[in-house]
Amino acid sequence: MFRWTAEASAESKTEVASGLAELPAAIDTIRAYRFGPDAGLAEGNWDFVVVADFTDVDGYVVYRDHEAHQALIAQAIRPIVAERAAVQYVLSD
Repeated sequence: MFRWTAEASAESKTEVASGLAELPAAIDTIRAYRFGPDAGLAEGNWDFVVVADFTDVDGYVVYRDHEAHQALIAQAIRPIVAERAAVQYVLSD
């Protein structure tokens, strides 16, 4: 989840979403990938969320370290992020 800086422009936010949309085609370990802005239904929510599913931990690590993902973080996300929160969880049988 992200909270954007006050200076984050609409164009910058669109660049993030466009870049995220390209990742499933570039990273074959992604099984499901959803992202988008907060719906604005409750005060205090985060601004944007990414939810990604992988078959296993190794698949997540490939995504986390993939050059396309790292480039998007460096070029588009990090410049407009005020706060970030993340959770990785593993389904148990």
